[in-house]
Amino acid sequence: MPVPNFPLVLGVDGGATKTIAVLADLDGRVLGYGRAGSCDIYTHPGAVDEVEAAVAQACTYAGVERSAIDTAVFSLASADWPEDFTYWTNSLKERHLGRTITVMNDAIGALNCDLPEGDAVVVVCGTGAAIGSRNSQGDIWHSSFWQLTQGGAELSDMVRYAVYRSELGIIAPTCLTQPVLAYYDAASVEDLLHRLTCREREKASNRAGLVPLLYAAAEQGDLIAIDILQNHGLALADFALAAARKVAIADKSFHLLLTGGVFRNPSQIMRTSLIGHMRARGARFHVVEGNSEPVKGAVITALTTYKPVSNAVVTTLDHTFPAPSFFDTTQRTFQQAG
Repeated sequence: MPVPNFPLVLGVDGGATKTIAVLADLDGRVLGYGRAGSCDIYTHPGAVDEVEAAVAQACTYAGVERSAIDTAVFSLASADWPEDFTYWTNSLKERHLGRTITVMNDAIGALNCDLPEGDAVVVVCGTGAAIGSRNSQGDIWHSSFWQLTQGGAELSDMVRYAVYRSELGIIAPTCLTQPVLAYYDAASVEDLLHRLTCREREKASNRAGLVPLLYAAAEQGDLIAIDILQNHGLALADFALAAARKVAIADKSFHLLLTGGVFRNPSQIMRTSLIGHMRARGARFHVVEGNSEPVKGAVITALTTYKPVSNAVVTTLDHTFPAPSFFDTTQRTFQQAG
């Protein structure tokens, strides 16, 4: 392996499902990476421990001590209010996870990933949802708790609710029912409802696991599934338009980045609904599909503190990045709820 071009930079992307850490040198060569659980300080008491665990794995993989980390950028789902930024910055400094530490909301990290500059709005739809915006002057805004419409976890809830309502005859029969029962290995809709609501109920670790079933049903023409996806796209569009207004680019031409696991499905139904609603409201934008893992944005942001990031550096970063399987969250497991 070539000698690393020191100093080393660290990029971390933390969400409600997983936390990813990537350690790289100034040439963009990835030296190590690690993965841990949720970094949500609102719901997970051990959030900082998860971030530290991911960074420790990356350092072990690279064969370096954490003292080798010079600049570290943390793109975190629970960096919402000013006190959150203070908490994260102090906690990360206490654990010596970088000589210079920058904390940003995960929506901005995703924006920096595929659109590092200029007027832009990003819609991130993974397990949760986050929307961020930026103008050419560098002003930024992120939706945080304004984000009432969420991502795959909410869509999965809506799928279950549709199955329950269909079983009661409140809405029409849906072809979602049998795939959902098979997914949970449930004997009936009542069995499923009981298992997920009883005192010793099961808790799914993959909260967004029903999204592929939702897309499949919609592509088969199921009107209930189509309605769920279209309405979700409309709701996300409203927040994206609000984000553009917040940085004064609503009346300008801007880039719209769509990223996150929910948007990686080849189905166009939700995406078309979102884009169509924004254009019907007069927005002018060029759609950019997010093809990179969000942690790449954190690494690039860290690298830019030294010098502009060249195409050669980005190419090296891409070629040495972890395999897609490292980021996979499709496995479904259950545990007893506490």
